[in-house]
Amino acid sequence: MIPSQRGTVGRWVARILVPCITAISVLAVAFPVQGQLISIKTVPVASGDQFLLFPSENLAMGGVGLGMADLLGDPFSNPATGSRVTETVFFGSPTFYGITDRNGSGKSLPLGALFTSGHWFGAGAVSLQELEGADRERVWPFFAVREPWNSFARPMPEPAQDLSEHSGRNLYAFGMLGYRFPEKGLSVGISGSYADLGAVDGVDLLYALSQEIDQSGHMSDLRLGLLKEWESGQSMELVLTRNKVRMEHDVTYLNMVWEPIPPDTVVIPQWRTRVDKNLDYTDTWGAHLAFRRPIGENGWQVGWSLTANGKDHPKIPNYEIQNIPRDPGETKAYALGVGVAKTEGPARFAVDMYLEPIRSDTWADAAADTTDVFGNVIKAGEKTIENEFVFTNALVKAGFAWDYKIATLKGGLNVRSISYELEQINHIEPFSAMSHKRKQDESWMEWTPSLGVSLALQGVTLHYTARITTGTGRPGTRWSPARMAESGLDSTFSSDFILAPQGPLTLQDARVTTHQLSVVIPMR
Repeated sequence: MIPSQRGTVGRWVARILVPCITAISVLAVAFPVQGQLISIKTVPVASGDQFLLFPSENLAMGGVGLGMADLLGDPFSNPATGSRVTETVFFGSPTFYGITDRNGSGKSLPLGALFTSGHWFGAGAVSLQELEGADRERVWPFFAVREPWNSFARPMPEPAQDLSEHSGRNLYAFGMLGYRFPEKGLSVGISGSYADLGAVDGVDLLYALSQEIDQSGHMSDLRLGLLKEWESGQSMELVLTRNKVRMEHDVTYLNMVWEPIPPDTVVIPQWRTRVDKNLDYTDTWGAHLAFRRPIGENGWQVGWSLTANGKDHPKIPNYEIQNIPRDPGETKAYALGVGVAKTEGPARFAVDMYLEPIRSDTWADAAADTTDVFGNVIKAGEKTIENEFVFTNALVKAGFAWDYKIATLKGGLNVRSISYELEQINHIEPFSAMSHKRKQDESWMEWTPSLGVSLALQGVTLHYTARITTGTGRPGTRWSPARMAESGLDSTFSSDFILAPQGPLTLQDARVTTHQLSVVIPMR
């Protein structure tokens, strides 16, 4: 969305959404649903399935949804699709995930209902979640020597990991209300979501040198959806989204200082704590358009979608893996998707493909007048460092389902390819004797196979999904011995996760294993 349009659309959406949301008192979760919000990652951090909360019929099929509708999961991304709910149902979808090598885990218990009454439909849900952070000893840097006889200086104390840091509590709420116009084949809906967060998975992995991390904040999401369906089987969806992230990271570090010990005048090294307050703020405007239609009489369907996100990043945290402070920015992200699906007898098959071109610019502003290495003055507020990211990401989803008596067997594969080029301009100090510019190319792939089964029992339907994500892990940068010596023990190295790495990325593999059991009970 271009800047001139953003304000006009924003005022229009605000005039419609805010009074409606206030009137019905529904708030609810800013989890990145594929198709409305385009996620951005510049490091392959294993962040788990923290925001996988609500039930879905297609999750075990790789999450397909362009050529094949997800009657259970779609209302949580487009509120207008709640009109497809034909009876009131209650649901619970307990979810558990764990990351290998003691890199964290999460447990969620969402409970809610989808209801319909006449031309009205809606939903409400809450979820309580517990996150366990990565084992601090696993991310403690190798150069923080614990044995004084092997160190040239007093060893750095091991990080303390008390209960509040090791275990975080998150609370989510979701609400949706809509109305059908059956004679026109039209449905409209609004939804709101809110997340009170004590932790976001993966953040602790990017502050590996810290002694303690205290996270707090919230996410909110408002959506206006429209669904148009024709008797021929064609359908069109439109979603407008406003999403906000407000997180705070209070990170405690240790600095080594040389102080005399009274009454003597001998100067010895001492450790002193320092607390850095990092803010993670992102504001997103999004628009999503999707179309689906049958092809012929043989059970084929085709679908396509176009998504645009405008993201403003007023505050980006100073993660240790990046090399500049005070890093705001802005992003323009697009996603073009196409999918096909086939239904024949008891079998179903679907494939979705997405291309995501993304452009992100971040920078550092001079807090005061600064002089570069050539004696030129950079005035306060002017840019000292500029980062330009150009992404060409791709996503492929494929899945199948087979009905056998009361059971439906499902399987799928979700493959995400992330590739970007970074061009960094340093206006203060050149990266080399000849240039202020530095270029860096990074790419990796994340593979998520899944399996599941659905059981249509008398009075209840069960959906179980298990999936494993590989290709992510604990990211770092490759340091040369000279750079390590330059940093010293008393320095602090300087997330969506969007940050400018200070060197080529390294990766210690970590697998994310997720289990979800959804229980759906119709009210008859």
